[in-house]
Amino acid sequence: MKTLDQIDFKNKRALIRVDFNVPLNEKFEVTDKTRIEAAKPSIDKILKDGGSVVLMSHLGRPKGKDKAFSLGHIAQTVSDVLGKQVNFVDDCIGKNPEEASKNLQPGEILLLENLRFYDEETAGDKAFAEKLAKHGDVYVNDAFGTAHRAHASTTIVAQFFNEKCFGDLLAKEIESLDKVLNSDKKPVTAIIGGAKVSSKITVIENILDKIDHLIIGGGMTYTFIKAQGGKIGNSLVEDDKQEIALEILAKAKKKNVEVHLPVDTLIADDFNNDAQTKTVKIDEIPAGWIGVDVGKKTIENFGKVIEESKIILWNGPLGVFEMSNFAFGTISLGKDIAKATKQGAFSLVGGGDSVAAVKKFHIEDEVSYVSTGGGAMLEMLEGKSLPGIEAIKK
Repeated sequence: MKTLDQIDFKNKRALIRVDFNVPLNEKFEVTDKTRIEAAKPSIDKILKDGGSVVLMSHLGRPKGKDKAFSLGHIAQTVSDVLGKQVNFVDDCIGKNPEEASKNLQPGEILLLENLRFYDEETAGDKAFAEKLAKHGDVYVNDAFGTAHRAHASTTIVAQFFNEKCFGDLLAKEIESLDKVLNSDKKPVTAIIGGAKVSSKITVIENILDKIDHLIIGGGMTYTFIKAQGGKIGNSLVEDDKQEIALEILAKAKKKNVEVHLPVDTLIADDFNNDAQTKTVKIDEIPAGWIGVDVGKKTIENFGKVIEESKIILWNGPLGVFEMSNFAFGTISLGKDIAKATKQGAFSLVGGGDSVAAVKKFHIEDEVSYVSTGGGAMLEMLEGKSLPGIEAIKK
């Protein structure tokens, strides 16, 4: 795996694909700088070597050249995070940006305009990628969040460079997933939560050979419980996935993977934070009530498994954590994972909702690694090879 450390960037221009697809408020101010901060180590390394940097990214899903999606809105925030002036150019191909990148001096940084102002970006157009390639001597992919897309800037552009490598962030993502999927430390525990079984089937099937414990939580729980003959009231369920749920349980048993399902659940008479609630056995939910979180006995059971684990993967919350009255299970799980990490376990948190949860409850610094790419991470867990990663390895 070729990384930044293997290249001397002195007097070279590094064209870096970053993931600056950050949230903006109505005043076009960045509301979460995490992705920009995550790119800083790679940029710092190149500048320290005596190189210059050209940054390219997409922002949102613009229809044509919609200035509401201009990366010009974030240029000052990028400057603030990097502690260096970032020059912005209002296009990503053509005469002006080419001249701007050609005239870059060592230590300077240029930010190109939104790549998705051109349909050729998402189409993976070769001619467009060749124009982008004019901005650098070395290609660095540091955008894990888009590594599963065969777009011009994430995959196709790599073929126009003799020198190319993984950025610091992307390398860490690959290493962290490798620690989970190919570890010789045991036991390995995967916590798979979220709303639907359907979105996690291939992940679960692919990781069964790699894990010792599978904890299932979130809305998908009730499909498993109903499939086993339990009463789930009006809880979220995918009736057409009940058979698959039973197949997963049978496969896990065959592979000696211990599956841990909730034993009790917090239920509500309505889907809102002020609804009436009570705790019941997971398979005895009365009609008209819905499961919204796990119960205390379940957290106790899950906690014991996590405490003994050496490798922990967490993908998906245990309940409707966005509502404060239904967040107990997810908070408790996070604390248990943080405690196990402190005692020497390696913990990887990934997937939009899990990442949102660890940030909301301020435990992102207490786990080993928080992944920046939800879709890309899921595809790697499913055993797929990602085009953005393969393009660097070629």
